[in-house]
Amino acid sequence: MCGRFAQTSSLTQIATRFGVAEAGIQAQEGPPRYNLAPGAQVLGIRQADSGRELVRLKWGLVPHWSVEAKTGYSTSNARAETVDSKPAFRTAFKRRRCLIPANGWYEWAFVADQKWKQPWYYQGVDSDLLAFAGLWERWEQRDKVLESCTVIVCAANAVASPVHDRMPVILPEADWASWLDPETPAEQANGLLQTCPSEWITTRPVSRAVSLAKNEGPELIVPISL
Repeated sequence: MCGRFAQTSSLTQIATRFGVAEAGIQAQEGPPRYNLAPGAQVLGIRQADSGRELVRLKWGLVPHWSVEAKTGYSTSNARAETVDSKPAFRTAFKRRRCLIPANGWYEWAFVADQKWKQPWYYQGVDSDLLAFAGLWERWEQRDKVLESCTVIVCAANAVASPVHDRMPVILPEADWASWLDPETPAEQANGLLQTCPSEWITTRPVSRAVSLAKNEGPELIVPISL
């Protein structure tokens, strides 16, 4: 699936890449994040009446009908094949689609005769920002408000499949506007949820330190020898 990813670019870099005007930057600048896990505040891009917005969302979607504002690992990812029908996601899928900018993500591979797994880092071949397909939701109860999100995942391509059978849906720039537009019919949006070509991404083994969610820093994405 997608249980960890990195957002290391600045707000300005992300806004420029995703066509967000200065007035649309609603998030505060923070440190580069090399090891985002479910429950963390992540950056997302969504469509507003005035244009695209860059906001912070809690990773792990809380449906608007939920009794509690409680995120969970089970809603950090949504499967592309069922996202339009699952109760937790189907309402957001119709009108609250977003992009989750990512510099890369991690998956863990089993190692023969070992009790630990080897982490691998995936990124764009040109190190450019990737656009994960996501959904966002707004939960309100009395004076409490929570905006949260999920990352949509699909079948893995040839680069990712040796380690895991799923990967994030990575949208090409040509599809960003249609995906973000709340007026895009759900059927059309569903058709955008495809596995990206293998040529788009590359991978490398990295330090096992990334396995602890509390660890942060650029050393987590430095390639290692196996």
